[in-house]
Amino acid sequence: MQLKYGCNPNQASASIEPIDPATDPVRVLNGTPSFINFCDALNAWQLVHEARGALGIPAAASFKHVSPAGAAVAVELPDDLRAVYEVGDIDLTPAATAYVRARGADPKSSFGDFVALSDPVDLPTAQFLKKVISDGIVAPGYESGAMELLASKKGGKFIVMEADPSFVAPQRESREILGMRLTQDRHAHRATPGDVSNVVVGELPDAAVRDLVLGLCAIKYTQSNSVGYALDGQMIGIGAGQQSRVDCTKLAGAKADTWHLQRHPKVLGLRFKDEVKRQQRINWRVRFIEGDLTREEQAAFDAALAAPAQPLSGDERRAWIATLDGVSMISDGFIPFRDNIDHAQRHGVRYIAQPGGSSRDEEVNEACREYGIAMAHTGVRLFHH
Repeated sequence: MQLKYGCNPNQASASIEPIDPATDPVRVLNGTPSFINFCDALNAWQLVHEARGALGIPAAASFKHVSPAGAAVAVELPDDLRAVYEVGDIDLTPAATAYVRARGADPKSSFGDFVALSDPVDLPTAQFLKKVISDGIVAPGYESGAMELLASKKGGKFIVMEADPSFVAPQRESREILGMRLTQDRHAHRATPGDVSNVVVGELPDAAVRDLVLGLCAIKYTQSNSVGYALDGQMIGIGAGQQSRVDCTKLAGAKADTWHLQRHPKVLGLRFKDEVKRQQRINWRVRFIEGDLTREEQAAFDAALAAPAQPLSGDERRAWIATLDGVSMISDGFIPFRDNIDHAQRHGVRYIAQPGGSSRDEEVNEACREYGIAMAHTGVRLFHH
């Protein structure tokens, strides 16, 4: 089929076709996808399908530029996160809960995302999606009323794709760059709890096993190098595409801190004028946390408030971040130096899954022992390019 355009609008000629005309992993039910829409949809669907298979509960992902901004499974939301995610008293189904968590991981990045759900989209999930800024969705089906509601989004241009859960991918994959075709075996390994059974330091509770397996699924479809932080069934920070692994660790940690600071009473206590929309409120809370508002942003922020904001001091930030605990960290490649551990522990990391195999493994293990961090070696590298 012809696509809207390639990676950029000036790449006007773009198309997609199944390798085997008799099988199709996804089909378009509504809208006209672009090249990037399809890249997001195909990667995001694999992530949630594998997470569902590994953990047995509905999974969701929020994709931007071929990496997840967030991913999660259906773990019930506590009251403070309901307030952070602005879902209040809404009755959330498991599928909706998974997506609310996935989108809430990094709401600024999830603006205009491509959504993936492991389970058929029910009406409550479609009703939530109808209200957020998003480009499209891929799921294995749509319950009565959900398809019609989503097809009307964005003036009928919202992209709706249906995935085939029974599709079996070819053993090898290829891509072409500058007249050269590269072919490799497909990375067919699917994460399971068994991947974190080789615990080399400490012990892993069941909740950490769940979060680490979710993280393995998410990082497998994140542009490398990548490190992810997970807590309570959702990714709370993803550091993607950095050339240095410790930079991935720092970036993911900074995002995890921002996520956690959204639960601070002074952030939840911000009062906005009635006309300020949901996404604007969420964005303003994040910008307030980040604390580097430009002069123009500060004026707009002040104008959006119904009451002056209570300043959040550096000491208050540090004290609140120090309460973040029980976080799981996942690395797509082996951890080469202990500096990754030194930085990770600043963001509440208590559990780690990584391939292992570095010449400095014992140095990294010792750092984990110092901080009381449990670590498993998976023996599986998850680079994705």
